[in-house]
Amino acid sequence: MARRRQVSSYSQQLQREHMRMVAVQQRAARQAQVEADRAERAYERAKALDAKERQRLLVEAQVARVEANNDDLEALISELEGLLMSSLSHQPVKFAALKRHASVSAFNPGSLAVATPPPDPGKFKPPEPTGLHRHLPKVKQEYADACERSRVAYEAAVAVHAAAEAERQERLSQARQEHEKQAAELAAALAAHNSEVDSLESDYKAGTSDAIMSYCELVLDQSPYPSDFPQEFRLAYVPESKQLVIEYELPGFEVIPPVGGYKYAKTTGKVTETARPLTQRKSFYTGVVAQMALRTVNEIFKADDPGYVETIVFNGHVHSINPGTGQPIHPCLVSLRTSRETFKELDLSQVDPVACLKALNAGVSKSPSELVPVRPVLEFSMVDPRFVEETDVLSELDQRPNLMELTPNEFENLITNLFQKMGLETRQTRPSRDGGVDCVAYDPRPILGGKVVIQAKRYKNTVGVSAVRDLFGTVHNEGASKGILVATSGYGQASFEFAEGKPLELLSGSNLLYLLSEHAGIEARIEPPEDWVDPVEQ
Repeated sequence: MARRRQVSSYSQQLQREHMRMVAVQQRAARQAQVEADRAERAYERAKALDAKERQRLLVEAQVARVEANNDDLEALISELEGLLMSSLSHQPVKFAALKRHASVSAFNPGSLAVATPPPDPGKFKPPEPTGLHRHLPKVKQEYADACERSRVAYEAAVAVHAAAEAERQERLSQARQEHEKQAAELAAALAAHNSEVDSLESDYKAGTSDAIMSYCELVLDQSPYPSDFPQEFRLAYVPESKQLVIEYELPGFEVIPPVGGYKYAKTTGKVTETARPLTQRKSFYTGVVAQMALRTVNEIFKADDPGYVETIVFNGHVHSINPGTGQPIHPCLVSLRTSRETFKELDLSQVDPVACLKALNAGVSKSPSELVPVRPVLEFSMVDPRFVEETDVLSELDQRPNLMELTPNEFENLITNLFQKMGLETRQTRPSRDGGVDCVAYDPRPILGGKVVIQAKRYKNTVGVSAVRDLFGTVHNEGASKGILVATSGYGQASFEFAEGKPLELLSGSNLLYLLSEHAGIEARIEPPEDWVDPVEQ
C-alpha cells in the first residue's frame, strides 16, 4: 500500500514536470511568435522607409536633371544672344602667335643604357678536392677534367655575353639615331612652319592680295562659335578698291532650340518639355543672323591694322531644302556693304543688331526662318579671284582679247553686246573721251524695269569718285531709273560711299570679265600696256 502511494506520487510528479515543460515550451513559442511578428513589422517598416528613401532620391535626381537641362538651355540662349557682345573682347590674330615652339626631350635610352655584368669566372671554377684523397691520380684527373669543362662553359658564357652586349649597343645606337632623326624632323617641320608664317607676315606687310586674304581667313577661322555652327566662308579681295567680299555660311533655323524649358511633375514622376513660342524662335534667329554679319565685319576691320580693307561686302547664306520642291537651296539672308569709316562710328556694345543693319542700309530677309531671300549687294562669283587668275595666264600667248587693246568702237560694240545678252535693249550714243562707251539701255520688265544709263571706263588705276558723281548726274538728266558704271579697274572707298543708297551699280574689271564670260560667251583679259595713261577726269 505504501509502495502504491509512492508510485502514484512519483507519477504525479512526472506529470507536473511534463506540464511545466509544456507550459515553458508554449510560453517560448508564444514569445517566439511575438518576436517574429515584431521582426516582420520592423521589416515592413524598413521596407516602407527604404522605398520612401528610394523615391526621395529618385525625385531629387529628376529635379537635379531638370535643373541641369534648364541651365544648359539658358546657357545656349545666352550664348546665341551674346554672339556679337562676346566677340568684342576677342584679340586679333598676331603672326607671332601662329609660330610653333616645341623643345625636344632629352634622349632616354631606358634599360638599353644598363650593361649586363660580364660572367664571373669564379662562379665557373670547380671546388678543389680536399683531404688526403686529393693526391690520388684519379681525383686529380677528375678535377682537371672539371676545370676544363668549367673553362669551356665560361668561354661560352663570355661569348654569349659579348653577343648580347653587342646587340644592346646596336639597339642603343639605333634608338639614339631614331631620336635624333625625330628631333631633326620636328625641328625641320617647326622651321618650315615658322618660315611660312614669316613669309606670310612679310607678304602681308607688303600688301599682297593673297596674303591679305590668307590673314583674313585666319581671323575668321579662329573666331569661336558654338560647335554646331558651320563656320564656312569664302573670301575675295579686290585690291584696286580695297574691297573684301565675304560669303559666309549661316547656321539653319534649327540652331534655335524648340524647347523653352523642362519641368518635373511629382504627381506623375515624369519630365515634360515646354515648347518655345515660334515667334520667339524666329526673333532669336533673326538676331543671330544680324549678329553674325556685324561680328564678322568687325573682326576683319579690327584685325586689319594697316588698313588694306576699306570696304567689306558681307553676304550671309544658308544651305537648306526647298519644302515645295525638295531641292537644295542656298538663299542669301543678309547682305551688307560698309566702309571702315562708317563702321568705326558704331558702338557695337550698345546697338541692337537688327536695327544697326537697317541703319547701314543692309539687305535683311523679312523672315530668315522662312528662308525669304534678299538680293546680294554684290554676287561673290563676280569678284572671285580664281576667275581673274584663270584669265591672266599665258599673257603674251593668250589668244583671248585684251580689252585694253580694243579700239574705242570695238570696246563700245563689246559692251553693247554684253548688255543685250543680259536682256536689255541698248541704244548706242556718242563715245566718251576716254575711249569707252556711253549707252542708254531699257529694261523691258514691268515695274522693275525702265531706262538705264551705262558708262564704261577703260582705266588702269582706280576710278575716281568724280566719275560716279557724273554718272549720277546723267541719271537725273536722262530721267533714268538706274545708272551702271563699268570699269576695267576698280573703285575706291569714296565711290562706294557716294553710290550707297543711290540707284547706281559699280562694276569692276573682274565683274566685267565674269559678265562677258557668263552672258556673252566672251573670254577676255585686262592687261593695260606699260605706257597706258588714264584720261584725266574733268
